[in-house]
This record gives sequence, structure tokens and C-alpha cells, in this order.
Amino acid sequence: MSTIDKININSWYIIANPASGNRNFSKQWKEIQQLLNKKNVDYSFAFTRFSKHEIELVQNAIQKGFRNIISVGGDGTLHNVVNGIMLQRYVKTSDITIAVIPLGTGNDWIKTYKQPKSLEKTIEIISNKNTTLQDIGAITTDKNLIYYNNVAGIGYDGYIVNKLKYLKKFGALSYLLAGIYGLIFYKKKDYTILINNKELKAKCLMVVCGICKYSGGGMQFTKNVNTTDGLLDITIAKNLNFLDLIINLPKLYSGAIVNHKKVSTYKTSEITIKPINGTSFIQADGELITSDKLQINIIPKAINFVIN
Repeated sequence: MSTIDKININSWYIIANPASGNRNFSKQWKEIQQLLNKKNVDYSFAFTRFSKHEIELVQNAIQKGFRNIISVGGDGTLHNVVNGIMLQRYVKTSDITIAVIPLGTGNDWIKTYKQPKSLEKTIEIISNKNTTLQDIGAITTDKNLIYYNNVAGIGYDGYIVNKLKYLKKFGALSYLLAGIYGLIFYKKKDYTILINNKELKAKCLMVVCGICKYSGGGMQFTKNVNTTDGLLDITIAKNLNFLDLIINLPKLYSGAIVNHKKVSTYKTSEITIKPINGTSFIQADGELITSDKLQINIIPKAINFVIN
């Protein structure tokens, strides 16, 4: 091993998305550098310049010998960093550690681990480097293989994400606005679902496949989540109507919606979901996918994450 490789293994490689957050990136980046230097954190960095650039950047960093990656941005930035790690073939994915400096609008992944959004506290967490070896989900569609680290959803969940791209200018409020729009206009679809060797056919508002707890700006659709148990936490919200959702809106954020009589929960390592008529909206970590069929598998203990 060369000297530079030895240095890189103990250094952090920062991948930062200048477009994330509230458009104060230059000010935030300056503060991040000051805090990292204060903690004597050794790092190199690169900025993303186009969609999914993180995938290329993280793979180049791994080839150079880096094994510690910091994602600076929102859930989408982290999603792409994870995909870069999972798609590369240079080292075992479990040899890689990811830390997150949250600058995005939703930042749902950090909520499961109760990580604060404060930059100072986040840098303290990174310097402590307390890690967990978290499971990762793998989505196989008719076109692609996509990995995710938080929550994937089909139906209403994906529909909300599709509407979010038009509402991002409203910041954190955009999730609530998209959710209300979905309550009014989203039309439920019929699905065939294969889970635990059983076939279910049902008209569903959504099917959620969770590794972590939160999505959609803090909503909780999953039950008894364990990020390292090698199982997907599945929630199938069946024929919930507009009135059901309005009455139970607080339960979408408290997680109590899983106890509704029209909601079923499962644990499984694999699920196949197929809309009976046409394609459906799918979201993975807030990133939109379209497909007429998908299979989701869990990859146990795939990547190390720095947590609070």
C-alpha cells in the first residue's frame, strides 16, 4: 500500500451538494470547514455539478483509497452517495463509513438516529465516529437497480415526491403542501403484492418499505423499525379515503397510523409489488422512480454510518 493510500484510509472525503438547503451554501460551507479544522479532521472535498454526480465522485474517491465519506446536503445527496458505494466493486461496502452533514429540506434519514441539524454538533458526532453497520435496500425495476438507505414507497408516497419538485421553494412547508395536494387528487391503485410466500391483491393508498422511520418531511409509516435486523418493515395502507386521512393526519407524524384497521404491517427480506394497471409513482429516499413492477430486497449490514 502506498503512503497516499494509507493517508486516505484515515482521511475523510467530503461530497457536497451546493444546491441543497436554503441557498446559503457558501456561508455554511465556510462554517463547516472552520469546524472541521478546529477538530483537526483531515479531509479532501468535491462539489457536485450535475444530477447523480455523487455516484461518480464517491467511486473515484474509493479508487484513490478513501474509506470515509461525508455527505453534505439532503436525503437525495446521501441517497446518491449510498448508490455510488453499493455499485462500486473495488472494496466491500461494509469497509466504507458514511457521515452526514445535513443541509437539505427534509433530512429524514438523520431523524431515526436523533442527529441534530446543528453544524457544530454534527461535526462533534463525526469526530467521535460512533458507527452502526446499517442494512440497505435494493430495488430491482424493469429498467434499473437502485439502492436506498431510508424508506421507499409506492403509490401516495411516490406521488407526493413527484409533486415536491414543484414546491421546493416553500422549504420545509413543501412536504405538507404536497401531502395535502395528494390527499385531494391522488387516486388509489390496485396492486398484486408478493410477500412472505403469499400473494395479496388489494386497492392501496400506498405500500411503504422502510429501513429507517421517517419520510416525507417527518411522517412515520413504519412499525418497530430496526435498521440492522436484516428485514424490511412493510406497511400496506389499503383503501384509506380522504376523510380517513384528514381525521388521522396527526397519526401520520406520530407513527400511530400503523394501528388503523385499514393498515397492515409485515416484516420480510423481500417483496414484489406490481400495479395491476400501468405504472405507479415510486420514491426511494425522496428520489422518484417510475416502473410497472419492482422487487425490493434487503442487504444486511451493508454500510457503516456515523450516528449520534
